[in-house]
Amino acid sequence: QVQLVQSGGGLVQAGGSLRLSCAASGSSFGINAMGWYRQAPGKQRELVAGISGGGRTNYADSVKGRFTISRDNAKNTVLLQMNSLKAEDTAVYYCTADVAVTITSVTKYWGQGTQVTVSS
Repeated sequence: QVQLVQSGGGLVQAGGSLRLSCAASGSSFGINAMGWYRQAPGKQRELVAGISGGGRTNYADSVKGRFTISRDNAKNTVLLQMNSLKAEDTAVYYCTADVAVTITSVTKYWGQGTQVTVSS
């Protein structure tokens, strides 16, 4: 079993910065892609940023140039640095990890969620 534990988040004024972190623990055959999703009230959950095991990144258009995803494979952690925050970034943020639970199967695990509130 794998657990993802998130930290960071909170309340910040527009234009400010926050950093989210997520640490994976438990036994597995390895962690492939990791990422961050968010869900705002009344909206569907959306992918914010993803990073492959090799470090290739992708971002939602709405956060390009403002958010940076990174990971530390040795520590099984993924970070999301959020700069120039806007009110529309307000949401619950979830980290994810695609975990090889066996040699042939991968399961997506989710963190517990962290509230990010940006005041305008």
